[in-house]
Amino acid sequence: MPRRVHRILTIRQVLEGAVLTDQARLYWCADGSLLEVESNASLIVYGDERVIQVTLRDVGQIRRSYLAHYDVLTGLPNRQLFIERLGKAVVQAQRNRRSVAVVFLDLDRFKLVNDALGNQVGDALLRAAAGRLTAAVRESDAVCRLGGDEFGLLLDNLSGAAEAESLAQKILDDLEAPFQLEGHELFLTASIGITVCPADGDDAEELIKHADTAMYHAKEQGRNNWQFYRASLNAAVSERLSLENALRKALERRELLVYYQPQVEIGSEKIVGAEALLRWRHPELGLITPERFIHLAEESGLILPIGEWVLREACAQNMLWRSRGLPTLRVAVNLSARQFHQPGLEEKVAQVLEETGLDANCLELELTESLLMQDAPAAVRTLGKLREMGVHLGVDDFGTGYSSLSYLKRFPIDRLKIDQSFVRDIGRDPDAGSIAEAVIALAHSLRMKAVAEGVEDEEQLTYLCSLNCDEVQGYFFSRPLPAELLEEFVRNYERKRLFPRSRVEKLWFRD
Repeated sequence: MPRRVHRILTIRQVLEGAVLTDQARLYWCADGSLLEVESNASLIVYGDERVIQVTLRDVGQIRRSYLAHYDVLTGLPNRQLFIERLGKAVVQAQRNRRSVAVVFLDLDRFKLVNDALGNQVGDALLRAAAGRLTAAVRESDAVCRLGGDEFGLLLDNLSGAAEAESLAQKILDDLEAPFQLEGHELFLTASIGITVCPADGDDAEELIKHADTAMYHAKEQGRNNWQFYRASLNAAVSERLSLENALRKALERRELLVYYQPQVEIGSEKIVGAEALLRWRHPELGLITPERFIHLAEESGLILPIGEWVLREACAQNMLWRSRGLPTLRVAVNLSARQFHQPGLEEKVAQVLEETGLDANCLELELTESLLMQDAPAAVRTLGKLREMGVHLGVDDFGTGYSSLSYLKRFPIDRLKIDQSFVRDIGRDPDAGSIAEAVIALAHSLRMKAVAEGVEDEEQLTYLCSLNCDEVQGYFFSRPLPAELLEEFVRNYERKRLFPRSRVEKLWFRD
């Protein structure tokens, strides 16, 4: 029996699921180690003698076992226990000639919650998400937390892949309902990858790798969807890793460029602004657009230094245009979700304006509709601070997200940009024209300007003019141009007043 020196600690259910009571104590052992035990004492009477019987139980072993196999935050099995159970499930499935599905799930843009609202809210969201996942699966299935915002599901004893597909869709549906946490209303989506044994392999590690590959493919497909593994994805993953590694070096190697697409005010027929658009001159692949690499920048965190570089580059370029005699232009810079939610955004913007000397009135920050609604109350505060600085604010791709009109009227927005998918179908799809008309009317009712992007022909421009749209941009006027060609285009436009372009000599600049 170890000799008790003194009471060091009283444990009160410090781990969820561990059976510990107020009687748990720490004891010194003869070898100098500590033994955590639970003691229970009872009085036994033998005639005139009274004996106290003490029973000791090693509860430290319970703690160690729990920590080794369970996630403390959510109470779910961890990766190690998941792998052990998967190995057993694979053997059982082979014996019974049934299927096992491995499902990997990643919460989309979860890091934004931690960045904007803190780890306490993030942890609460993880626990709430874990609860919904557990409620969605069968009793025979297993849900684990793989780490961070990734979860794994083991679907045992399936008749085929259709059951896994049905469950994946059910999970997406269950996550759609908003989470009410710590006074915040949060929306959550997930990217899901699915692999099935024995069709995709019969080794636990191999199945996990395949599920992870399928999950990243779901992210590349726009998030909030599920994808099955297929062998061809391996090549895509290899290309993705190669591209991400190259992107890490692109900024220091000065491979990133900013192109500009002019924005034309319909009423005055003048160029009033230009949208800054990122390009990457890859040493092997040539000039590539953000659609191919921006998601890698967001997932890896590179979007923060890259985004700050684009902001500084666009502001400096605008000042250079002004020094070269161009009319005053407003340069529009897109902000990613991670940029918008990073602490001290207003200070960073103010610092860039001070360093470049650009007036805040010549800068517009564009944000997506869905970004603003991730945490609308916080967005109202941040936008208010930016607006007080004099910076213009615009909502990009309006009509593709899920706006709350009660919040939209509280946002100090200057411009709503009609998504180009609606502009593209004007004249062919009556619904697209109706949506464009509704967005323009909404913008004007809220004292905002409406901007149509993706204008490619005179029919679209004429239609937008009839709806009193305020500004337009698109290939009808010019594709995105390098800074020096944008300057040349503005000078030619101001001299010849090309509006609309099809009625006079066409100017066309190639990338």
